[in-house]
Amino acid sequence: MTENTKDPEGLSYRAQAMLRAVAQGRAEITVSQEPDLYVDGLPCSDQIAAHLLAHAGLIRPARDGTPGARVPAELSETGQNLVEPLVAAA
Repeated sequence: MTENTKDPEGLSYRAQAMLRAVAQGRAEITVSQEPDLYVDGLPCSDQIAAHLLAHAGLIRPARDGTPGARVPAELSETGQNLVEPLVAAA
């Protein structure tokens, strides 16, 4: 997916950490065509990776919201399947 790729499925360490944060319920995502990700209330430093995770269908808003609103983020089924080994290894 990006540099420093160490799998699973070609995800960088940073992208893997972002998925773990979503799995732990620590993330919010903006309702947008290019959704931004926030972890622990702070914007992620790599919004390009956040966009890639969203466009790949790995993360999504947990509920509807008005455009631009921040809502809880959740993993898709595919995202859950990818993150399970990451959480077990952490």
